[in-house]
Order: sequence, then structure tokens, then C-alpha cells
Amino acid sequence: MASPLRLVLMAASAMTVALTAAEATQAQTTGGRTSTEWTLDTGHPRTPEQLAMRFDVADLSIKVMPQTRTIEGVATLTFTAEAPLDRLVVELDTVFDVASVSVDGVEVPAGTWTNPEGRMTIPLARPLAAEETTRLRIAYSGAPRVAVNAPWDGGFVWSRAPGGKPWIATAVQGDGCDLFWPCIDHPMSEPGRVDLHITVPSDLSAPSNGRFLGKQDHGDGWTTWNWTARDPNNYAIALTVGPYVELTGTYESRFGNTIPLHFWHLDSADPARAAGLFAEFSQQLEFYERVIGPFPFADEKMGVVETPHLGMEHQTINAYGNGYKKDDTGYDWLLHHELAHEWFGNQMTNVSWDDMWLHEGFGTYMQPLYTRYLNGERNFQATMNEQRTALVNRYPVVSGRPLTEEQVYEGDVGPGNDIYYKGSQILHTLRLLIGDAAFYEATRRLVYGRPDPQPGNFEPRFATTQDFVTIVEQVTGREMSWFFDAYLYQAALPDLKTTRQGDVLALEWVTGNGGPFPMPIEVEVDGQVTTLAMTDNRGTLSVPADAHVLIDPMNKVLRRLDAVDAYNAWVEEQRARARR
Repeated sequence: MASPLRLVLMAASAMTVALTAAEATQAQTTGGRTSTEWTLDTGHPRTPEQLAMRFDVADLSIKVMPQTRTIEGVATLTFTAEAPLDRLVVELDTVFDVASVSVDGVEVPAGTWTNPEGRMTIPLARPLAAEETTRLRIAYSGAPRVAVNAPWDGGFVWSRAPGGKPWIATAVQGDGCDLFWPCIDHPMSEPGRVDLHITVPSDLSAPSNGRFLGKQDHGDGWTTWNWTARDPNNYAIALTVGPYVELTGTYESRFGNTIPLHFWHLDSADPARAAGLFAEFSQQLEFYERVIGPFPFADEKMGVVETPHLGMEHQTINAYGNGYKKDDTGYDWLLHHELAHEWFGNQMTNVSWDDMWLHEGFGTYMQPLYTRYLNGERNFQATMNEQRTALVNRYPVVSGRPLTEEQVYEGDVGPGNDIYYKGSQILHTLRLLIGDAAFYEATRRLVYGRPDPQPGNFEPRFATTQDFVTIVEQVTGREMSWFFDAYLYQAALPDLKTTRQGDVLALEWVTGNGGPFPMPIEVEVDGQVTTLAMTDNRGTLSVPADAHVLIDPMNKVLRRLDAVDAYNAWVEEQRARARR
């Protein structure tokens, strides 16, 4: 999101990508080039110049050419200096030929701007003073990086629909927006508005982010689709091209507004299955609005598009490739998870990749909550138990230092899937500790910046892990650093040591760093449940010598468990045998 937030939604005129003759001459094919390691690592610390400018508008004209698997782009980026600036710095993959660079309509001579590893530096003819605005125009073309394993290893997916027509999608969260458009490749550098003009063969559709501003058939076999989106995550800008059929509808929100619903599915899809998925839109919106709050982008749309990869949270145009699968809980988990990111990711965006559990942990916890909403406690507990066995606990969920996306998502160097499943389990334990009222108020404050969100009274915002800790403490009136330190900043789960001598049961919490952990614990003695305070990490309870004792009978507290460790060790052993 831009700072200050700008909600200027201007109707962009229909247009196609228009390279000048000189630009077209210079724009050569880029086949055979590879993206640099620097480009493929998203979330590098921003330069002083990037920190000193506000990203107001990205106007992107992109022509997608399926036959050659190339694109031609013209990006016009508007920045406002927040401190004196003598150059502009953006990111763009070096696989592209850059035909021209201009600032405020004046060509920047070749050789004066540089882009050695994918961080482009453009000198200004004169320094900008604070609050001055400038427009950077970059014309570029070439073969963008092809995704090796979308959506995890990002880039373009060039595919074919069942009928043989081109079916194309982008998925760049793991590697960054600079894979196909000039941007500032950092979570904190969202543009205030993105205008998209996507030119594709006229027999294909190009659904994208935000509001649709119409399309223009140029009469030469090409058509431009125009869109405008406010405050999008930079990795959430998406190109999707294919032979689509569009389903439309509206959802009457419990907050009094009307939300447009749009689903673009392949023309080969079973109409009944597509309609069935579309029917889930309203059901899932009802859950999220009831539990969390207003859909953040009701003035644009809830949009979903079928893609040749599994899925991705592209703001107001979520990618869907789950094949219309439902399990015994009765809903499509992928649709639900990506929709969660409209709240946890797009409305509330992590300040750095180290805070990514705020996106994925909350998004993952919403799924067992939804199964309970649909089917009751049994399905909820089953889903939570399935998540519990997936924990790795090799690295802390939050390191407390700046990390790149790869350092967070790759499980051999960072928390990996623990930001999903462990994050969900931590949130569950927190909810049961502080109660539903406090938990959901804290969640709303995190997402909206206020406890009483209504359409029109909130704006997209950034948040950190510490922001959430502070919010929880404010809502509960309790000091909670012990909780978050033990669960987020330590790799090992809290371990509850138990000893039983005669008629005395003694319990002691041991955390990864030996710190305080006064987590109360329920103890069931012959069917009677007592909540034991754990002052100074310890507690004792008198129990008959022959009594049956069950610790935490409702599995409320996330902790190390011998049975789970043994099970996971057995699973790893079976995998190792299968690899031999």
C-alpha cells in the first residue's frame, strides 16, 4: 500500500502496448537467458533511494504472445519523493531487453542507467525535492522466466487448455514481481494503484486484478483488457490468459454492501462442477465476514480464475487449479485458503518475509474453523490433529531478523511449512488461552487496525509479529511475551515434564531457551478436570495413587508429545526406505 493511501481509481483509456519503431528494433528475443540468483531471491533490503520514495501508480501495458512465449511491456511508474532523490532504483529481471528508459518524458541515454543483477538504477537529470513527483517509463521485451514448479518456483506457465488453445498464468510470490514487470520487489513497496492493459489474441480472455474497465478489439486479431486495482501486493499482480467462460453474481454482505462475484473457468470445464464451485463463493464469504470482518475489496470484486497451476493469492483474482475437488468436509480447501489471503495478506500485509506466518498461519487456521462452521466439532478436531502431525520444529517460526522469501519458505534453511501448520496450532492455543472474544477482537485489530471494521472505515495496512503481540496484550490486559517467545521464537515446542510420586503429581514446563512459560494446564483425574496454574513453570496436584490421570484431555495446549515424535520418526523411516 502507498503511504499515504491513495484510493484514486481513474478510468484508464483502452490501449495496446505500443513500442516505437526504435524500441521495436532494439527489443530482441531473450530466449536462452536465465534469471540471476539475485532476481530469484525476493525481499532484499531496500536501497536508501527506495526507502525515500512513495510508489504511487504502476501503469502496465503488457502484450502476451503465446506463439513465441514472449511478452512486450511498457511500464510507467509514478513515484513521489519523501526525501531528496538523485536517482531511481527498481527491480527488473535481466532476461529482458530494455528498449528505452525515460524520466518525465525525457530519454535516459543508454549507458547511464544500469541493471547488472536485476536492480536497475536510473540517474535523474536533476535531484528531486521532497514531495516532488516523477514518472519513470521502461519499455522492455523478451521471454520471461518459465516457472519450474508453479506456484512454488515462480514465473510464467505456458500451457494448453484441453481444446488446444493457449492457457497462460503467472505465479511469482516465491521469486518476486520483477520476473515480469519493473517494481520494487519488497513487501513494503506496494503501489497505491496498478492499471493493467493486457493485450492477448482476440479469441482469449485476460481476467486480472481489480475492476474491469472494458476491452478494446483492435481488429487485427489482438484485444486489450483493461483493469485497475488499488493497493495490491506487488507479487499479487497476475496475468491469466485462456479460453474462459465467466460466471458472475453478487453477494449481499451482512455489512449492508454488495460484493461482485466473478469466476473465469475454462470453456472445457464441466458446467455443473464450475457452478458448484461458484456457489461456494457466497458460503465462504459469509464465514469470513462473520468471523473476521468485511471483505476488504468489495468495491472491486471477489474474483477467481482457473489456472494450469495449483493456486495463488492474487488480490481479487485468486488463481485456482484444484480440479474442483472436495473432501468429506464438504468444501474446496484451496478456494478457501486463497480467499483467506484477501484478509491475511492483501488487507493486512507482512512488513517482512520473517512475518509471513501472519499470512499463512492465520490462513491455515481458518480451515479447521470453517470445517467446524460447516460440520461441527468432530471435523474441527480431526483437521487440527492432521495439522499437528505435520510440524517439523527445526527452525523458529519467526527469526527476529530480515529474511528473504526463500529463507522462510525453504524448510532446510527456515521454518518452511511450520509457518502454516505450526502457526495455526499456535493461534488455536492462543484462542483457548485468552478466549474467543479477545482472540477475534485481536484478529480484527491486526487485520483492519480497529475493532469495529465497516465498509469504508479501514484501509489496507502493514503489520509485524510484534504488532500482533502488542495488540493481544492491549486486548487482554495481560503480558504475553512469554507465550510468543516460547512458540514463535524457539524452534522446540514447550515440553511438559511430569513426575508422579505417591499421591503427588508434579508438572514442569521446559522451553527452548529455558524462559518463563506460565501456561495453565488442565489435568483430568478419574474423569474430573482441574485447571492447574503453572507459576514459575511449575505446578503440583494431589492425586490418589491408583487414579487415572490424563494431561490436557481436550488437547488445548500445543506442546511436545512423545507419541507424535515417535509417529513422525516412523514416517521418516518409511520414506527413507522408499528412497533406497
